[in-house]
Amino acid sequence: MIKPHGSDALQPRFVYDTAKHEALSKEAETLPSLLLNSAAAANAVMLGAGYFNPLSGYMNLADALSVAKNLKTASGLFWPVPIVNLTRDSGIKAGQRIALRDPNVEGHPVLAVMDVQGVEHVSDEQLREMAKEIFGNLDDKHPGVKTFLSLGNTLLSGPIDVLNFSYFQTEFPDTFRTAVEIRNEIAERGWNKVVAFQTRNPMHRAHEELCRMAHERLGTDGIVIHMLLGKLKEGDIPAPVRDACIRTMVEHYFPKNTVMITGYGFDMLYAGPREAVLHAVFRQNMGADYLIVGRDHAGVGDYYGPFDAQTIFDEKVPKGALQIEIFRADNTAFSKKLGRVVMMREAPDHVPDDFVALSGTKVRQMLGAGIAPPPEFSRPEVAKVLMEYYQIEDAKKA
Repeated sequence: MIKPHGSDALQPRFVYDTAKHEALSKEAETLPSLLLNSAAAANAVMLGAGYFNPLSGYMNLADALSVAKNLKTASGLFWPVPIVNLTRDSGIKAGQRIALRDPNVEGHPVLAVMDVQGVEHVSDEQLREMAKEIFGNLDDKHPGVKTFLSLGNTLLSGPIDVLNFSYFQTEFPDTFRTAVEIRNEIAERGWNKVVAFQTRNPMHRAHEELCRMAHERLGTDGIVIHMLLGKLKEGDIPAPVRDACIRTMVEHYFPKNTVMITGYGFDMLYAGPREAVLHAVFRQNMGADYLIVGRDHAGVGDYYGPFDAQTIFDEKVPKGALQIEIFRADNTAFSKKLGRVVMMREAPDHVPDDFVALSGTKVRQMLGAGIAPPPEFSRPEVAKVLMEYYQIEDAKKA
């Protein structure tokens, strides 16, 4: 199986030893506390799950600035996005041991214990500098920029020991998996070569066929559909609905033991190209040999070019920095001429009218009205799940 990024073996920050976990949980109740924001909590979950291997905790300012500008830490580790604990001044001092509390679970239970190695002030100029590099813009209408610039100017750095996986394990028990668990299941299934598919949306016909194309062309043993389970921007479809859509699709249209349905506990950054590289890093950590990167991967609005998330691997990822490879996908749609889903670049004799193409707005209107999109666009079983969701949502607004 492919090695994790930056080490020979996965080094998750979750405390698996039962005695140590119990002792740390008791100690945490005696420590000074910090209530995390959702972004820092998501970083803790990803560290605990092994997805951010080989990081041991939150980056200091030098590392964060270096990663933002040069895609590597001060010591030279390749990394695409700063993994930080930005907060407002809380009176915490370097050298303290503190309990990090979960903002997303009622009662704010302890999520992790942190040894605070550094407490640094980050100027507004430095925050904007990092945001510009990460997101490619400073538009406050960009959901990632807006979130990042609102987190605070105090940066806490140091290693953490994670005690739980927030709400992800309880709310998504059949879907949430750590990188450790996915690696174990890949081995149990007897898969040697794996392709991963990232999604924050329900999967329509084009997505389904894209997974099938990659699986067949790369000669992989299996596909890991890996969905984001954390916070999204307003208007995005919630995780339980996406989960139901994907499970319905796989059950009806894929052979057994070809697809593993999983999810990870992270908030969407909407960082386009940079987030695509982060996706590749943590898919390597979970054991995938390939990651499908399609049009406007991890994008939002029109902030990024349609294939910037592919070209960044050529322009900014040094050769040998990652072992995982990307499968470059084009726009994918159903061809009326050929009677199947194709990548548009592979159908040069087609004109736009030869494809079944619907805008997101049009699909939303149809689903809300209880009208299923054509089967060339969306499987009827998947459309049914989405129609039920949109009709409930529209009824709430009425």
